Amino acid sequence: MPPFDIVGPEAIRTGTATDAYFLRTETTLRHADRNPRVVAEVTADQFPDGDFELFAGVKDAATLLSGRDVDVDAMCEGQLFDGGPVLRIEGSYLEFARFETSLLGFLSHASGMATAAMEARRAAPESTVLSFGARHVHPSIAAVVERSALLAGLDGFSHVAAGEVLGREAGGTMPHALVICFGRGNQEAAWRSFDEAVGPEVPRVALCDTYGDEVDEVLRAVETLGDDLDSVRIDTTGSRRGDFRHIIREIRWELDARGYGDVDVFASGGLGPEALRSLRDVADGFGVGGHVSNADPVDFALDIVEIEGEPAAKRGKLSGAKQAYRTPDGGHHVGLAAREGPSGGEPLLEPLIRDGEVVREFDLDAATERALADASATGFGS
Repeated sequence: MPPFDIVGPEAIRTGTATDAYFLRTETTLRHADRNPRVVAEVTADQFPDGDFELFAGVKDAATLLSGRDVDVDAMCEGQLFDGGPVLRIEGSYLEFARFETSLLGFLSHASGMATAAMEARRAAPESTVLSFGARHVHPSIAAVVERSALLAGLDGFSHVAAGEVLGREAGGTMPHALVICFGRGNQEAAWRSFDEAVGPEVPRVALCDTYGDEVDEVLRAVETLGDDLDSVRIDTTGSRRGDFRHIIREIRWELDARGYGDVDVFASGGLGPEALRSLRDVADGFGVGGHVSNADPVDFALDIVEIEGEPAAKRGKLSGAKQAYRTPDGGHHVGLAAREGPSGGEPLLEPLIRDGEVVREFDLDAATERALADASATGFGS
């Protein structure tokens, strides 16, 4: 028995990370000597309704389907979608049947978290916003959480191993546990030891709400670290928080009054977009956790829409291969791929895999730029 309850990469790549009925389907089709050429599409909603979501998970989806005898078109990572297909597969059905479960999982989970991260990003566009949510999920998907957060434009993340996967450096300073280890009343010793121990590249951010009043602990941190102090972080438990905005304003006032206006105030602890909008004019930055990592996955489904060149669909789904477009006014349009699109519309489904080979590169920085531009164009979150 493996040491952790983790489905590994080999099971995903070979297709045993699937629902059992796909294996039964393979057995049945082979028994009947049937393997039709189909077009299948991944969709969340059939028609646009104005509720945009952010597309993520494309890199893993491409890896999953690479080496299969299929052609795949998909939206680019970081594009916003609203109805219609986000990904289209053409090939013999048995080439990809068993991979549907993992494919939808890759796209659904990452897109849900990326959408939530974009909500946070748009709620405080001028603030530093960091992803603190990896502790809320199974560690095997921590890199998915952090990539989704970066895709949406968040400024950094906390998970070390995820950073190693993504080629990015994790950030973070001190938890309450560090302060508690020095004992009540010894917060200064904790802050001073941190300053002495960590490298100069680590920002000096003092956590200032462990035992006492937030303003009092902030002023004690300033007296302890002086000009070396970069920021203070307030992570007050919700049951003790009271008027969080007023607390932060008071901290800001007292710092300014003592000539420490350059010390930033960072807020964290169960914050979502509404809180960020309320605090963005008084706090310099935020840590957002569960809002991103605990986001509901996008409810994607994969459906056959053509079989042997003829339109086909289950009841309640739209037949025929389709294309999605971004219109000049930032709208989303869905139409049949074989027909002309709307005037000035930009086709969003582009080649991803041809004859089993991935024909696209995955640049996270470029995807982030795309996501932020698309959010502005579509008015996401406004």
